[in-house]
Amino acid sequence: MVTIPAIDMEATGENIVRLRKEAGLTVRDLQEMFGFATPQAIYKWQHGTAMPTLDNLVILAVVFNVAIDDIIIVDNGFQTQVGA
Repeated sequence: MVTIPAIDMEATGENIVRLRKEAGLTVRDLQEMFGFATPQAIYKWQHGTAMPTLDNLVILAVVFNVAIDDIIIVDNGFQTQVGA
């Protein structure tokens, strides 16, 4: 049996909100940093309905001065049989 981890999108979103606030940034600040026309992507990240792409996670890690692992929240996942 192998445990397959899964990203907890809601907890990750809450973490992004916390890190953004700790950095003293607004959603508008992030929107401008990423060059987004609207803040919708950032709100989706924060609400856990979407995840930042890998390149956007790298940028968030730099902006928040943390490792990517400090942004993403992983739950215990589930166990599955590997192989035959």
